[in-house]
Amino acid sequence: MRIDKITPILLDRFLFVEITTDNGLTGLGEGGAWAFHEATVGAVNTFADYLLGKDPLRIEHHWQYMYRSAHFRGSAIMAALSAIDIALWDIAGKHFNAPVHALLGGKVREKARAYYHVFGTTKEELFAGVKAARDAGFTAVGHLTPFLDTPREEPYYQSYARKIHDAVETVRQYREIAGPDVDLCIEIHRRMTPYEAVQFGRAIEPYYPLFLEDPVTPDNLDEMAYVAGKLGIPIATGERLTSLWEFQMLIARQAVQLVRPDVCMVGGISGARKIAALAEASHIGIVPHNPLSVVSTVACLQIAAVSPTFVLQEFPADTWSDKTDKRPDFDQLVTGAPRHDGAGFLEISDAPGLGIALNPDALTKFPYRPRKLKTRLHLDGSVVDQ
Repeated sequence: MRIDKITPILLDRFLFVEITTDNGLTGLGEGGAWAFHEATVGAVNTFADYLLGKDPLRIEHHWQYMYRSAHFRGSAIMAALSAIDIALWDIAGKHFNAPVHALLGGKVREKARAYYHVFGTTKEELFAGVKAARDAGFTAVGHLTPFLDTPREEPYYQSYARKIHDAVETVRQYREIAGPDVDLCIEIHRRMTPYEAVQFGRAIEPYYPLFLEDPVTPDNLDEMAYVAGKLGIPIATGERLTSLWEFQMLIARQAVQLVRPDVCMVGGISGARKIAALAEASHIGIVPHNPLSVVSTVACLQIAAVSPTFVLQEFPADTWSDKTDKRPDFDQLVTGAPRHDGAGFLEISDAPGLGIALNPDALTKFPYRPRKLKTRLHLDGSVVDQ
């Protein structure tokens, strides 16, 4: 069996990679550098020059070859490697007539607890989203900002006191709505400085968030360690990291209690599995990052299935952050999509490979929509992290 064809597929806001073998097996993967899909396509095509004609089952060797073949990496290149790796695991599962998780050692759980995205440009929308998630049976609510999902065209300004007070009060109301049986995953999206994060984090400790996600930018691991060392709330971070070695440094600094590897960014299933093992060695929880499509979701579920310290699986909402902008429904993209069981869990399929197949008409139904470069500015004209 040899790799016969590698095809990047730009669809809606996603980048898939389809790999076909000379005996007709097909594997599907996804790249996670969502702002730079065109650059990732270029990297996929470069890797294809090496992969064509090779044995698709030598996954680890191909991973090492692609990763170590050049001196420069970064998100667009790692997204390409990730998409290819996921597709190769899909082929391997189909070849051996087994789900990917069986090839990784077998399931340690039958289903994966999930959290649901909540968006809102008003407090009322955010509060309604928490209630809707609870009513739908979810036992955790995520992407839950203490701020608003304000359009990036709108200039930002708040006094320090107003910013902290409003954020704390919002979390208090989240807890009041959710009750004690729904966990809150508070998403800061890197919008605070270290001193802001410490004051805010200490103030919301009475509301028992499951975690505080990305309180500061991930550029300086020591800053994250500083915040983590001063709070009684678990820190979740890692969605913007691109390698096993970055996660090792994060863990070594005791800067994280729940790691958030993006399977479509950290080297695919191969990379994420190694990060999960690193986390397990330090009793650190796994919360795979998953803002993308159903392909990313099922790849994440392979990691959830085999990781003893898995905690939660991010489960995308049916819209993007702009609630008028609908995402393609999972079933519109693939057959075999995972289901929410109505009680807070996602099914983990035992079908061969990833257990899904791309619908033939998906590309014509959902033409590519490239993302535009757009970030938020402060009232004074400077750049704001959001």
